[in-house]
Amino acid sequence: MNIILLGPPGAGKGTQARRLVEERDMVQLSTGDMLREAKDSGTDMGKRVADVMARGELVTDEIVIGLIREKLEGAKGGGFIFDGFPRTLAQADALGELLSEEGQSLDAVIEMRVDDDTLVSRITARSTCGNCGEVYNDQTKPIPADGRCTSCGGTEFKRRADDNEDSLRTRLMAYYKQTSPLIGYYHAKGQLRAVDGLGEIDDVAAEIAAILD
Repeated sequence: MNIILLGPPGAGKGTQARRLVEERDMVQLSTGDMLREAKDSGTDMGKRVADVMARGELVTDEIVIGLIREKLEGAKGGGFIFDGFPRTLAQADALGELLSEEGQSLDAVIEMRVDDDTLVSRITARSTCGNCGEVYNDQTKPIPADGRCTSCGGTEFKRRADDNEDSLRTRLMAYYKQTSPLIGYYHAKGQLRAVDGLGEIDDVAAEIAAILD
């Protein structure tokens, strides 16, 4: 099963992707993670990525699709979660063509819907474990009183420099301008499903599970 998680920054895509990896043996394909992994891999594709990044240029869609192709060809487990890709209609077309070439399909596109004001309030209170990336929130999931991460026991926590209201609203606007056309694109294909991205983590996970089942 292959799915796309769509939603603005802070909607909880990463949290839900991690649960799907643990519970359904799916593979999370995060563009950023793939690029970092490729850059250090020493492969031909990795060298192309390293060269582009060394010049301070944006990695092309062609390269990202090439990285995804490598992952699909070595496919194992319960399918893929595309997180952060596609971001544009051109990328969506390219991904669809790639899946078809590899004899695979896209089973669902899950839009994590949010209210902007509530999202801003939630994200500006967010911090993560510096060791494993577990997400905490001053309001809904505070760092434990003993100062240890519940996932790995780490004691270092950090906040993103751009997790402030002005930066977040700028990121939201960029998302709506660039990526929101995908909502109509996948709706027209009959693949779009929506969940409440601001619900409790377990409730959101249950909505996603119902869609996949």
